[in-house]
Amino acid sequence: MIFRRAEEKDCGRILELLLQVNNVHNDGRPDLFLRDKTKYTEEELKSIIADDSTPVFVAQDDDGSIPGYGFAVIQSHEKDNNWPNITTLYVDDICVDKSCRGKHVGTFIYQNLVEWARKKGCYNLTLNVWEKNPGARAFYEKMGMTVQKTGMETIL
Repeated sequence: MIFRRAEEKDCGRILELLLQVNNVHNDGRPDLFLRDKTKYTEEELKSIIADDSTPVFVAQDDDGSIPGYGFAVIQSHEKDNNWPNITTLYVDDICVDKSCRGKHVGTFIYQNLVEWARKKGCYNLTLNVWEKNPGARAFYEKMGMTVQKTGMETIL
């Protein structure tokens, strides 16, 4: 398996995976996620892939198939008044095709994102996990991540 930057030709497959992620979120929070929708349109996805500040990566099998992806955002804190001048790799999304789960594809993507962030001189790697997705939280904890902050809400 190889880890590489996504290309425009990968958009169709990434959109299929985005649909899977959205429906997992819809299962837990149907009030916030519409069923059978994707976070991005194809045009938005093409723009994200082309932007170096929002790198998208794919895991590609030897047969050319893409069992998973990782979306990231490079966040600079150099202009923040109360933060040190650090760079963070924020992982916006990791998805592994439901038919490939349990085959260490997620681990492969996560470890490669960590290595990529190190090479770019990032101080840390952060992400958010929905509370209604305990499998994802358990996975990230297994990867060695710890809680940095907790988001809370009141539904009105």
